[in-house]
Amino acid sequence: MTLGFDEDLPQDVYEFNEIRKKLSYNNKSGIASILKPAPVTQHLPAFDAATGKPYFKPYRGSGKLEGKYALITGADSGIGRSVATLYALEGLAGVTIVYRDESEDADALYTKNTIEAQSSCKVHLIARDVGYEKNCKEILDAHLAQFGRIDILVNNAAEQHKVLKVEDLDCDTVERTFRTNVFGPIFMTKLVCNHLKAGGIIINTASIAAYRGMDVLVDYSATKGAVVSFTRALSQQLAERRIRVNAVAPGPVWTPLIPNTFNEQEIHNFGSFPPFKRPAQPCEVAAAFVFLASDDSSFLTGQVIHPNGGTVVNA
Repeated sequence: MTLGFDEDLPQDVYEFNEIRKKLSYNNKSGIASILKPAPVTQHLPAFDAATGKPYFKPYRGSGKLEGKYALITGADSGIGRSVATLYALEGLAGVTIVYRDESEDADALYTKNTIEAQSSCKVHLIARDVGYEKNCKEILDAHLAQFGRIDILVNNAAEQHKVLKVEDLDCDTVERTFRTNVFGPIFMTKLVCNHLKAGGIIINTASIAAYRGMDVLVDYSATKGAVVSFTRALSQQLAERRIRVNAVAPGPVWTPLIPNTFNEQEIHNFGSFPPFKRPAQPCEVAAAFVFLASDDSSFLTGQVIHPNGGTVVNA
């Protein structure tokens, strides 16, 4: 057993990947608590300097976000949970974790309890659909009532729906995907910008799909392309206000979204393309969010970081 999250952690990330490829994945709930092996939230793959043997190293904060307050959408599990956890370990004073609905209550409560048990960060939970501006206003109002201010907004909530032929795209599903992945970040950002001061941070979650496309996720790929363009345009507008806007475009990441989207063979092969031939763990992606939220990235705005396992992307 290890500290905080990541109980029953395998020896290293390669052993983890072999275990993952051998298990059966028939559940399509998207609930993190029943996903095995559980995504790694606060340990980073590392190599012993003397022997070169791989192992998992616990993330250690150094006060990069001391005393700040954040709002993170889609943070009950997966990448969002790891971002909230690393932020807390970096000294965050308080965080609002937004999740879709009551079906994710157990994941959200587990995230809250585990973060508060190992840090001084206070966690506020709220279940709302970010695809509607009214809900986004309720989210922000609740955050401000709890903490009084906001320094960091992470637009991370997303959904995807596999469709083999473009002719089979359902209009309601396309709208649903755009509401979560595009409308949500725009609505949340519009509202939060009324409260961000100089030094404020906005980070959007894009995807490698925005750059290389995914044939079975056409509408999802389109939404992530929109997120990249939104990030670039917004960064230009907010630069004079000294508010930085950046994005993270992960490659394949082991989260509950994956078994909820693909069939078992696709899950077993997930992230197997070169050069790393494995999916990332959420902590490996969340570390990029720490960098962008901290003063270490003070000269970056309008940029996209690509923790994708080595796929070369341009533009």
